[in-house]
Amino acid sequence: MNINLGFSYIGLIFLLMLIIPNIIWDKNKPKDYDKYVKNENKVLLLFERIGEILVTCLSLIFSDFNVNTISNFTIILLIAFILMVLYEIYWVRYFKSNKTMKDMYSSSLGIPVAGATLPVFAFLLLGIYGKNVFLIIATIILGIGHIGIHLSHRKKVI
Repeated sequence: MNINLGFSYIGLIFLLMLIIPNIIWDKNKPKDYDKYVKNENKVLLLFERIGEILVTCLSLIFSDFNVNTISNFTIILLIAFILMVLYEIYWVRYFKSNKTMKDMYSSSLGIPVAGATLPVFAFLLLGIYGKNVFLIIATIILGIGHIGIHLSHRKKVI
C-alpha cells in the first residue's frame, strides 16, 4: 500500500460537484423535510457525520487521486466521474421538479435514492482508483449512514 500525502485536485473537483448542489438545495428543500429529519436514526446520523468529515478531508489530502499516468485503473476514475455527472443530472431534475419529498428520494436510471447513492459510489471508486484504503473505509462509513437515512426517508414517503 503506497499512500502519498499531498493536495488532490481530483478530490477537490469531486467535492465541489457534491457541495455546490447541496448549497443550492438548502434554499430549495422539499416541503415537510424537517418533519422527516426529526426522526432520523441517531446511529445512522453518527455514521453519516463521521463519514462526511473523513471523506471530505481524505479526498483533499492524498495526491493518490490525481491523474498521473493513464492505466487500466483510469477507467475506474472515469466511471467515478460519470457517477458524479449523473449526480449533477439528478439535482437538475430535482430543481426542475415540484421539490416534494417524493422528488427528493426518487430513483434515477434505476438507481434507488440516487441523490445519496451516486456520490457515495463515486467516492468509493475514487478510493479504489487511488488504492487508498482510508478513503474506501471512510466512504463505507458514509454510505452506511447517508444511504441508510435516505432509504429510511424514502420508505416513509413512498
